[in-house]
Amino acid sequence: MTDKARIGIVGAGLMGHGIAQVFAVHGHPVRVHDASTEALATLHRRVRDNLIDLGQDAGAAERIEACTGLADAVRDADVVFEAGPESLELKQRIFAAIEEAAPRQALLASNTSVIPIGRIMAGLRGKERALGTHWWNPPYLVPLVEVIRTDHTDAASMERMRALLAAAGKTPVTVHKDVPGFVGNRLQHALWREAIALVQDGVCDAETVDIVVKAGFGRRLAVLGPLENADLVGTDLTLAIHENVLPDLDRSAGPLPYLRDLVAGGKLGMKSGEGFRRWSAEQQAALRRRVREHLKAFDAEES
Repeated sequence: MTDKARIGIVGAGLMGHGIAQVFAVHGHPVRVHDASTEALATLHRRVRDNLIDLGQDAGAAERIEACTGLADAVRDADVVFEAGPESLELKQRIFAAIEEAAPRQALLASNTSVIPIGRIMAGLRGKERALGTHWWNPPYLVPLVEVIRTDHTDAASMERMRALLAAAGKTPVTVHKDVPGFVGNRLQHALWREAIALVQDGVCDAETVDIVVKAGFGRRLAVLGPLENADLVGTDLTLAIHENVLPDLDRSAGPLPYLRDLVAGGKLGMKSGEGFRRWSAEQQAALRRRVREHLKAFDAEES
């Protein structure tokens, strides 16, 4: 695959426009389709705004073409990324249309966060070229992309995708088993489940949970992964800790009642102004700004 591979993207929303930006910055021609005319109409502006904010050449946005038809976006693509809503049925319909319109040799990738890739690609004829690429938000600032192999994905397709992502400045990792949530979201939501359980059981409030993570072990996570940490302190100490604490951790097989009650009560987080905590418009804007500046600082250090 050349470094100027033609990229097709289905979905111009939060993730889709960011994925398009990554490849455009690295010189790839990119075509993007979305069923929403508004998403397509604002595509170039959003990408340009991001590039200006990052101090990068806003002209890279001109490598991105907005397409009103899905077939137009993928008809000559070397690689197609689907970045639609988290609906299995919708993604299956999208890939059926992609397979009909895209070249037979094109790689087909879904950016789902949790749905097993094999389920999404079940109806395809060319399953050997279908895989998952789970990007993290925002795609142009977070380096990780999980590349997920299904039972049918061939080794050549995996290698082509990893090479493409690495050349675009990303950090691709291979997920060998196609399980719900892959690696990152399984780890992240195991933490979220215990965090919710601590609040539900009255151990502490939501603000305390967040402070403990941010001011405690979270400070190390960018440079010290959990299994590195286990080796650092010793597997014998890790075993001793687990023997004492694991039996007391929450092991619920489904969402906790506390979370269900929040949703049932219309407490949907920042979109409603209250979730685990109350959020004014100013607090929301400040948090989003802190997260963005934090990620930009990391990106600048690694560039």
